[in-house]
Amino acid sequence: MRKQERATRTRHALIRSAARQFVRQGYAQARLVEISAGAGVSAGALHFHFESKAAVADAVRGEAGRLLREAAALARERQPRALQALVDMSHILGQLLREDVVVQAGYQLDCDPSATAGGAELHEEWLECVDRMLAAAASEGVLGPGVDRGDLVTVVVSATIGLEALGRHDGTWLLRSSLTGFWRWMLPSVATPQALPGLCPQGDDLVLSASGRPVAGLMTP
Repeated sequence: MRKQERATRTRHALIRSAARQFVRQGYAQARLVEISAGAGVSAGALHFHFESKAAVADAVRGEAGRLLREAAALARERQPRALQALVDMSHILGQLLREDVVVQAGYQLDCDPSATAGGAELHEEWLECVDRMLAAAASEGVLGPGVDRGDLVTVVVSATIGLEALGRHDGTWLLRSSLTGFWRWMLPSVATPQALPGLCPQGDDLVLSASGRPVAGLMTP
């Protein structure tokens, strides 16, 4: 294995090990020696890649942001209708929060006052993503008359981030059925009568299965 490839693998292993420690113990209680041990490397190898625990946390947030941006980009590529793409993105976000420890840790760090501020601000990125998708949906003419986009952004972000917070203690909040219930209630209130029959509150199966993540258990509403 080439030296550069080995270094990349080590860095990724450290990020995932750190994410596991942050999720289990929180940022303040996580120890660098446990992070390096969990990655199967020495403390010296950890310090070669990261100068401090804060730098490790920033790397975890950065990797979580990358995973989410890639999933959102894929959903938008596969789904040209903006409002349906937003529904799909919310389901992919829920899936990643259930199954990917780096994404779990990234959001947890975002809300942990003991973690040094920096790196990706995941809640802010999600807010901007929702705003972009709803702006596109408005341009497509699929939002009903009188729907205030700013209010709608607030409702969608508040609901989905609320599910993320609840899901840290009870994963059922992040199940496909929970998000489907939210969109089943929301879409008739915001979509035009012409657009509504073509929207799937449970998400588009083809988009979700192409997200690059395991979909076992996701395909049953």
